[in-house]
Amino acid sequence: MRGKPVNRLSTQGLLLLVFCCIWLRPLALSGQNADPAPNILIITVDNIGYGDLSPFNPNSAIITPNLNRLASQGARLTNFYTASPTCTASRATMLTGRIPQRNKLDKQLVGLEGNYGIGLPHSEIILPQVVKKSPHGYATAAFGKWNIGFAPGSRPTERGFDEFLGIASGNADHFTHVYAGRKDLYHNTNAINRHGQYSTDLFADAAIDFIREKSSGNTPWMVYLPFDAPHHPGDRNIEPGEANIWKAPDHAFEPYDFSPEETDPGKRFQAVVTAIDMAVGRLMVHLEELGVADNTFVFFYSDNGAFYPYLDIQSNAPFRGAGVTLWEGGIHVPAIARWPGKIKANSTIATRLWSPDIFVGVAALTAAEMPQDRFIDGKNFLPVLTGQTIHSPHAALYFAYQSQQALIWGDYKIIREKPEDSWMLFNLREDPSESRDLAGGSPDLVRKMEEPHRLIENEISSYLQREKKSLHIQARKK
Repeated sequence: MRGKPVNRLSTQGLLLLVFCCIWLRPLALSGQNADPAPNILIITVDNIGYGDLSPFNPNSAIITPNLNRLASQGARLTNFYTASPTCTASRATMLTGRIPQRNKLDKQLVGLEGNYGIGLPHSEIILPQVVKKSPHGYATAAFGKWNIGFAPGSRPTERGFDEFLGIASGNADHFTHVYAGRKDLYHNTNAINRHGQYSTDLFADAAIDFIREKSSGNTPWMVYLPFDAPHHPGDRNIEPGEANIWKAPDHAFEPYDFSPEETDPGKRFQAVVTAIDMAVGRLMVHLEELGVADNTFVFFYSDNGAFYPYLDIQSNAPFRGAGVTLWEGGIHVPAIARWPGKIKANSTIATRLWSPDIFVGVAALTAAEMPQDRFIDGKNFLPVLTGQTIHSPHAALYFAYQSQQALIWGDYKIIREKPEDSWMLFNLREDPSESRDLAGGSPDLVRKMEEPHRLIENEISSYLQREKKSLHIQARKK
């Protein structure tokens, strides 16, 4: 009599076990087969022109085998824009996903007062703060040029990055790390001295150490690696009597037929860029050795175009203009995306994208929730990068810097250097160098282009007024 209930329970238990095996096994297997969270590596370079790099200009004399390899392993983005033509604002747009007119950092931070001030308002949410909300538990770090404010509360480790090693300013000396007579190198919030270590190598090595540590613990990571090179040399950053020249480590001269004693500025500039290439190559080798290269999304781009005083040694070809202008040479920049198995190798993407899209794309990659309390100008560019669509997520791109204004819509661009000037009109597909102004013969098209520009300006003005009112109400409640 006592055995029957046991047999009955055993039968029920067996049925339950079979049920679980049949229905729950696929769920278990799907969890086992789920792709691990991708690592994120965002690399920026400082003031490199579209024509400086051979993946975009085969005639470039600069030796960059590692960047060439990166492009061959992923996609060249031939229609990528930075949302601002100057270093500070360009960085802020990428980190916030918002154009300068919304994030309120629309000018270059200069001097100690500017670089060590608040800079980007503390009310802005930047990319690592979003990534930190990912369910995957990302570690975050920044190594390189900050340049968006270094006052208390503005520093990288106070805005979502777990670790920072870099300069607060925009153009410290590459070997002494001095900016305007002040040591400018920091680890987290502490000033440090690494005199004699070349900044490109210093930042790359710090990134490698961080990546090695996190990868060995199977922790997904996001690294922001904004090199301060090849930014032109600054006379106020070097000791009295020292030559104001482009600086590179000796090993960066080895691929060339000239030595570190070379005085020609054009040749010295080439070595500075080659030093970046070597650092990127070393970083990619470590990703391979750690076994994480195939699961790492890499995005490389220049913050803005080369500046006018240096166009005799640099190149924004085939574009007109330079950094701090809204001509194509200032805002149309080289970009490369690599993600094996997701982004087609050795491909070219001609779809129009821009730097605020990085913010949204990385949020999507990390499964992090986007901020819901503000307007984000970026769009998710992953469908374009992974070949799901060839269509841009943007109908038009709006630009404003100082007195300059521009709007790109379809093949056409309107631009004026002062608000009181008449619009100029260019067909970028047929005339990427912006050499033939079509405005005089196409007044209707100019008016058609001017209308969305006016509407976007009005929308931004209205948005800022609502935001100001909302912040005022919140302040009163406190």
